[in-house]
Amino acid sequence: MKYLFFARHFTYLRNFESVLRGLAERGHRVHIAAERDEEFGGRAMIDRLASDYPGITAGWAPERSDQWYRLATKLRLTLDYLRYLEPAYESTPRLRERAVTRVPRLFRAAVRLPVFAGPSGRKRFARVLTAWEHAIPRDPNILAYIEEQKPDAVLITPLIGVVASPQLDYLYSAQALGVPTALCVWSWDHLSSKALIRTLPDRVLVWNPTQQREALDLHHVPADRVVVTGAQCFDQWFDRQPSRDRASFCRRVGLPDDGPYLLWVCSALFRGGRDEALFVADWVRALRESEHRALRNVNILIRPHPSRMKEWEGVDCGEWNRVAFWGANPVDTEARADYFDSLYHSVGVAGLNTSAFIEAGIVGRPVYTVLLPEFHASQRGTLHFHYLLDLEGGLLNATTNLHDHAAQLNDLLTGAEPDAARGRRFVEAFVRPQGLSRPSTPVFVEAIESLARSRAASPIRNEAVEAPPASLRWLAAFERGVGHALMLDERERFEAERNQKRADWEEQDRSTRLAAKAEVRAEKARRFQARQQLKQQQRKRRTG
Repeated sequence: MKYLFFARHFTYLRNFESVLRGLAERGHRVHIAAERDEEFGGRAMIDRLASDYPGITAGWAPERSDQWYRLATKLRLTLDYLRYLEPAYESTPRLRERAVTRVPRLFRAAVRLPVFAGPSGRKRFARVLTAWEHAIPRDPNILAYIEEQKPDAVLITPLIGVVASPQLDYLYSAQALGVPTALCVWSWDHLSSKALIRTLPDRVLVWNPTQQREALDLHHVPADRVVVTGAQCFDQWFDRQPSRDRASFCRRVGLPDDGPYLLWVCSALFRGGRDEALFVADWVRALRESEHRALRNVNILIRPHPSRMKEWEGVDCGEWNRVAFWGANPVDTEARADYFDSLYHSVGVAGLNTSAFIEAGIVGRPVYTVLLPEFHASQRGTLHFHYLLDLEGGLLNATTNLHDHAAQLNDLLTGAEPDAARGRRFVEAFVRPQGLSRPSTPVFVEAIESLARSRAASPIRNEAVEAPPASLRWLAAFERGVGHALMLDERERFEAERNQKRADWEEQDRSTRLAAKAEVRAEKARRFQARQQLKQQQRKRRTG
């Protein structure tokens, strides 16, 4: 069988590498189509897979760049925003704030109208937007691309991101062609903190019963379309052995090997708040100034988040004693071995909110966090973070201040480790609900093999739209014409204002330069006139 796998960029396939290998080893073909390039090593990973397995190929997905793409994006992002106005998201204001910046001014104003106010009004507005969004014609280039690939099934990840993307167009086109489709959920937070599943694929592949409930309750996916596979992306950390002993690892990262080390794993927090790098500096200082002797000299390894390296510019870790800053994105064999070793050889793992907590739990290391007001939005202000606190007793050992956090770490270093069984229960419930001894990758592979053998469900959009309704045509003309400014979102308005300021400055600078040049020319003319007058006076004196 052949699978066409659409991804936002190649690094998204990091969480499906074992699945790609599993499909290839079963004799299937997979073509990976990425929308855009990235800087995190994903393309190199896919190139290695393609070298190992001739059945795996990769290329660029077709872009939608016609007159409808811009309007389709605005309709979709507004529908996402309406989701965050629901009661389930009352405690997650940053998710709502992030979504509202992508909504056109006109639609933000419409939400405040009496006819669209309240839960029933929002549903009414959503029906209007959905009808328009479904009526947008499909892109012939995307249809032709999928027809040319001749897939037995189309897989898409993440589909429910929070940025403009043509992935819904890939889904619509596959449905129109009768190809079975699946959303491959990428991460532990995507069903709770990203966009809404507006058009249902034939399958939604989730990690665990928790995500299954999210798909049913938050996205209204029918139960028969949700398949629990376990978290295949974590299979690589089970039953693994370190690539080097502890002393060798400590020398590699620049730590002394005369005692245990704590591992701090950085996060991708909401932007606009306090930089994690600055907090980690305070955290190290708090440990060094602690009343607990064990913390004053404990070794510390800080592992940066690959997408937030800029936060560390200007932070000199060399001024801290027994502290190392080290680690790369685990997308190749060496980087994965280094990452596992950093978890395995640590005595415990601390951080704010990251999937590295889950990997630490798999490796069997206790996990700690501190819940501070400045990080509320990125911790308890999200839905998925509560799973770490509550599911099966929770994975995290959490406190609400650095003093108690230090006391917990001191207990760890002095031999009073937390209950390890609690971490195993969480891992089984959240990562391998089919049982700790059963890998998730084969379950995932079998699920999409079953999908490819099935018939696609009847798509919501059964027929191509030859002539969009008059209301949609009017809206498109309004967006491109007199209503362009009203259809800008906050980011676009900011960009437009910045571009206008730059243009004004450039025009002002040009005018200044022209005026300066004119003044130089005028000064030259005055000097020339003065020289001519002097010459005339000299001639008169000679002839007089």
